Amino acid sequence: MIEGANFVDGSWVPAASGATFTRCNPAHPADIVGTFPLSDAEDVRTAVDVLEKAAPDWAATAPERRASILENAAAQLESRKDQLVGELVREEGKTVAEATMEVSRTPMNLRFYAAEATRCGGATYPAAGDTLLYTLREPVGVVGAITPWNFPLNIPSRKLGPALALGNPVLFKPSELTPLMGQRLVEALLAGGLPPNVIALVHGDGTAGAAVAADDRVAAVTFTGSTRVGRLIHAQTGPHRRVQLEMGGKNPVVVAGDADPDRAAALIVKGAFGLSGQACTGTSRVIVTDANHDAVVDAIVARTEALRVGAGDRAGIDMGALASREQFDKFTHYVRSGLDDGATLRCGGQPVTVEDCPGGHFVRPAVFTDALPGMRIVDEEVFGPLLAVQRAASLDEAVHLANATEFGLSAAIVTGDLAVAQMFARRSRTGLVKINQPTTGMAMNAPFGGYKASSTATYKEQAGASTMEFYLTEKTVYLNPAI
Repeated sequence: MIEGANFVDGSWVPAASGATFTRCNPAHPADIVGTFPLSDAEDVRTAVDVLEKAAPDWAATAPERRASILENAAAQLESRKDQLVGELVREEGKTVAEATMEVSRTPMNLRFYAAEATRCGGATYPAAGDTLLYTLREPVGVVGAITPWNFPLNIPSRKLGPALALGNPVLFKPSELTPLMGQRLVEALLAGGLPPNVIALVHGDGTAGAAVAADDRVAAVTFTGSTRVGRLIHAQTGPHRRVQLEMGGKNPVVVAGDADPDRAAALIVKGAFGLSGQACTGTSRVIVTDANHDAVVDAIVARTEALRVGAGDRAGIDMGALASREQFDKFTHYVRSGLDDGATLRCGGQPVTVEDCPGGHFVRPAVFTDALPGMRIVDEEVFGPLLAVQRAASLDEAVHLANATEFGLSAAIVTGDLAVAQMFARRSRTGLVKINQPTTGMAMNAPFGGYKASSTATYKEQAGASTMEFYLTEKTVYLNPAI
């Protein structure tokens, strides 16, 4: 069992109150992963005190040096790959294949942002007379990073990487469901040569996260998680501090009349039930035109029923445990809601007993048909392996239904008609549009972010220049060489 700790001012320390919480393996709840500090506002204030003092020296550090540290940290993560995969499966519940992909992607993220460290300069502008007119780009200051549990290495690396690359000290608050992965990332950064006073790790629940957002000395807050929590953070930060929010989704796949049913089903099932349906870009709605509705539904059901559910560390498993008892209860609640609202449960929706995993949070992925606007399974983010299929009389109606949601993160269409694909890309009210691909799976060098309740629609994540802007301030200088 791991005895976790906060990292503040160069030392691994408990919470000031001495309080702790326990994280258990979601596939084997009796298996305790570790105990970790249950931090509060006092721990956050202490961390910010240290980071604020360290900010000037870290900002003055050569960008080449900051880049080298991130490169070294990436190498540290790669050297610990097997350990991290095993720990990620145990702590979060995903399969070995999913964990391997995340652990492999994280060092690539750090290297990507390391390269950006030397490319983020100012600009010069034409000016009258002898005036030199130019801009200076400087670190924004202390950055608070509040991250989710579903990608507990990958997503933090997309926040800590660019922040540190550009000279910002970071206060890192990982999810209480995946504290060990947060700690491992900080360990790799320190082993890579990061000065210990420019990173602080504060474990805990929403109390600690709220304290991070509430501290006026935290110049920028970057958050990935639910829309409900994102709105609370936005209200706390006010207009004078930066905030970057990547929030919920209710991501549709539109299946056009010309689509091959089996091909459509393959990408839908992959997008819906990968990571046990616990991805912000996961497919949660399917909208099929009358032309091939029944064939597409039959293909989806057949592929869903073939998925193998079990502990993520076992060979041949397609879908692991849900991440927590709360996620398990939430899933079963939405299954009951779908039935109560009159949708038809075509398959799944039941708890699963897995051998040698007593009490594990396992479920069969659920597929509902006859889903209508106004039903909770259509309107609300389930964040679990539940798919709601809607019928549309025409492609135009299908696009309308796809957009009929408060969310706007990712959307996809399956079609062989290029004109239809381009029309969908134009009309979709989402930040990400996938054509003949799952709603999940994004490139690290392309902008990532949503519309409407899925994002603040200001600063994007995961891209090059557009991501780095969040972590920089810009001032304009007018220089006249003579009085």
